[in-house]
Amino acid sequence: MSAAAPSFTQFNRYPAVFPIGGASVADEPELARASFLDTLVGRHGGLRAVLSQVEIVAPTNATVLISGETGTGKELIARAIHELSPRHNRNLVKVNCAAIPGGLLESELFGHERGAFTGALMQKKGRFELADGGSLFLDEIGDIPLELQPKLLRAVQEQEFERLGSANTIRVNVRMVAATHRDLPALIQEGKFREDLFYRLNVFPITIPALRERREDIPPLVNYFVSKLSREMGRQIKMIPTRTMEALTNHPWRGNVRELENFIERAVILSQGEQLEVPVGELKACSLPRIASPSTFEEAQRTIIIDALKAASGRVAGKGGAAERLAVKRTTLLNKMRRLNISPGDYSRETFSSKIFPLNRAGMTSSGDS
Repeated sequence: MSAAAPSFTQFNRYPAVFPIGGASVADEPELARASFLDTLVGRHGGLRAVLSQVEIVAPTNATVLISGETGTGKELIARAIHELSPRHNRNLVKVNCAAIPGGLLESELFGHERGAFTGALMQKKGRFELADGGSLFLDEIGDIPLELQPKLLRAVQEQEFERLGSANTIRVNVRMVAATHRDLPALIQEGKFREDLFYRLNVFPITIPALRERREDIPPLVNYFVSKLSREMGRQIKMIPTRTMEALTNHPWRGNVRELENFIERAVILSQGEQLEVPVGELKACSLPRIASPSTFEEAQRTIIIDALKAASGRVAGKGGAAERLAVKRTTLLNKMRRLNISPGDYSRETFSSKIFPLNRAGMTSSGDS
């Protein structure tokens, strides 16, 4: 940054954007469905590839499996798929499989009859029935108990099930969207997740990159959260110091957008004037290296795979390919690359030699966000 650069970044307001993990589309009823993706903060940044996939799959009935670290906005992407689908006028029913005890999850999903178990005083419809004609979002699908997975597989594949305590088969028409932050292929190898259920859910996989992998999305996200929270708290924040924005952009944000939003909320509370006051010391403390954290482990895996792809000129299989160099099966490497959002085409000799990196030349983008 040159000495002539302004000391403050002017605060830009986003009155009609839709944040990852923030308000629902119902909070902006005047927005047309056609503009739903345009309301996402980050649509011009690192989420472009993800939103392109959403546009492709949303009009279909295909089952979607969304993967990504905690806090990246998997629920928002599931909502986008529902809102842009022909089912948008029906229910989007959400279930967090990790938040419901295993003994109750079957009843929550499939319902029960009166007297089916102790405490079942009346008939109850399950989430599959409530989602009939609409969409069912199963968050944290990797935490579903192994003994319940066969019944879930049948419900997803055959669109039929029985309530607990009943022999009557119920048929539904439900569009399935599942999400997880866990490595399902690894769980399969450990015997904790059924392979057939994985393949049935993984019809159309979407991987959301971590916030540290799409830093161009951070400034518009910061602007949005400051605007939203200032309004809610009656603050009059009008500017963000350039150094503050740089510190926020360079922070790893291991908790992704959720962590960023919570941090900005604390900063807005601390800000008494027109300038955003950020506890920069907390950012520096949190940036210290952590031993054997999941994020640093994944970053190490990513670096190793990318180095192998560069050495192999982008080739995955065959003699001298990345799989051979890493001494792993081609399918194993492809699954890992898909989960880490690595494209082999980015590292072919032709592509890599001619690639232009606009952020290095032109700086951060100033538009849009998720």
